[in-house]
Amino acid sequence: MSEDPPSTPARTWFERITQALSGEPQNREELIEELRHAQANGILSNDTLSMVEGAIEVADLTVSDVMVPRAQMVSLPIDATIGEILAVVIESGHSRFPVHGPDKDDIRGILLAKDILRCFVDGADCDVAKLLRPVTMVPDSKRLNILLKEFRLARNHMAIVVDEYGGVAGLVTIEDVLEQIVGDIDDEHDDDDDRHEMIQAAPNGDFLVNAATPVAEFNERFDAELGGEEGQTIGALVTTALGHVPVAGDDVTIGGFLFHVARADTKRVQQFVVRVQEA
Repeated sequence: MSEDPPSTPARTWFERITQALSGEPQNREELIEELRHAQANGILSNDTLSMVEGAIEVADLTVSDVMVPRAQMVSLPIDATIGEILAVVIESGHSRFPVHGPDKDDIRGILLAKDILRCFVDGADCDVAKLLRPVTMVPDSKRLNILLKEFRLARNHMAIVVDEYGGVAGLVTIEDVLEQIVGDIDDEHDDDDDRHEMIQAAPNGDFLVNAATPVAEFNERFDAELGGEEGQTIGALVTTALGHVPVAGDDVTIGGFLFHVARADTKRVQQFVVRVQEA
């Protein structure tokens, strides 16, 4: 009577990759190339490959590459009334808000929406200053892999970004970092059905323009005549004008409009600050 051969344990995807590698990669580029071969051979799914590549690339990115610029920050003054705060919470849909003094570089702390809502529901005399959580400040040059580790260890979700002069340059959240690894993370406040306008007026007279905005829609909004192929987006138009994938901080003037790259990662541009130039 013969015995059935012992079953072989299923290999993990990492073991399958290791077996599939043609040799030991000597640098990051060779490793990524081997991973792409593994994906082409069916060992890795497209999503897994994207996440692995994102995790590798994070080490090369800094906070300035992914932060929300100062012009786009939703912050609150320390002397805001409860009514004013609730209006901002409802309008923005955010859960955390930097709170500043008379000078917007003077960040006093972070206000959690749940704290102010709990105080409001309880009918207490809400003193915003007493509700503030400690604020974490990080330089815009900090690498994302280090920031992610710090976020995890401190169980923190938001940090204020400062420039080389100590001024507020923007803010960064753990979601901003994770999106570089797993891709865009949509929530109930993201515009699944274009609930948020692609073109939004900023308080200083500039405009925040989503890179996915069709050129035709931009032209209609500003009564402009920017060129471009049918169906082309503003992001593609600016990329063509620059001659390379835009990076945060890039500027280019097209048809009387100054396009400043506000948000971009290594793969695509996401948002511009647009200024209408004087004739």
